[in-house]
Amino acid sequence: MVFGLLTAVAACPAIIGTTEAIRHGQKENNREEHRGRKYNLQVSLLHRSAYSPYFEKAPIVLKNNKLYVDTRKDIRNDHYFHAAVNYLPFPGKKEVWRKAGFALGEGLVTLINDERVLNWVYVDSNTHELKYGIRAEAEPHICGPWDCTKLERRLTFQLWEGFIVVEEEPDDDLWALYFDCEDDGLTGKDQIGNQNKRMLEVQVLRKEMRRDMADAMHERIERMEQREELGVTVE
Repeated sequence: MVFGLLTAVAACPAIIGTTEAIRHGQKENNREEHRGRKYNLQVSLLHRSAYSPYFEKAPIVLKNNKLYVDTRKDIRNDHYFHAAVNYLPFPGKKEVWRKAGFALGEGLVTLINDERVLNWVYVDSNTHELKYGIRAEAEPHICGPWDCTKLERRLTFQLWEGFIVVEEEPDDDLWALYFDCEDDGLTGKDQIGNQNKRMLEVQVLRKEMRRDMADAMHERIERMEQREELGVTVE
């Protein structure tokens, strides 16, 4: 009996280790599952102001290779593509980002152009505007890493949140989205922060897209194909 007790005590660390490994694996699976889904993007103001009603859950839309916030309330969804995004490793950047101290994060893609080529979301290294384009257009600029906060899963860029909207044209419904790379209010040389335009700090929120029957069928087919590849049989 004593021998059995000692054996059980000796086995405890291994059991605990296995349990922790399983939990870690489950967390990683959950993380990868939510990262693999497509999301729309919305914003909310970081500080409440008279502009709050216009920006609360206002969608981010795509126009002329730039990302904008659509502040219209009554006639949304009629002209612009919503930024439907998901994470994807940016070719050749994983090791570069790791060496720069970014343990996590990937590229961010949105849309597919007429040639069936992905568009990557990136920050223009000169103007700090958020733009989208094919890999050849994104690569010379700052293309990541993108990630999200652990709890609310707000969008992050290079581990932090420095998103700013700018009213580039007076009384325009579309406010351009920027990232304050230097944390200086976009007041560096030739930056838009020096042009006396309205600017507001925002948080970028991920809104999970509605799943229809086609999405469900696609997911089921993928799972069955994966089971077949692994040689898993269902009894």
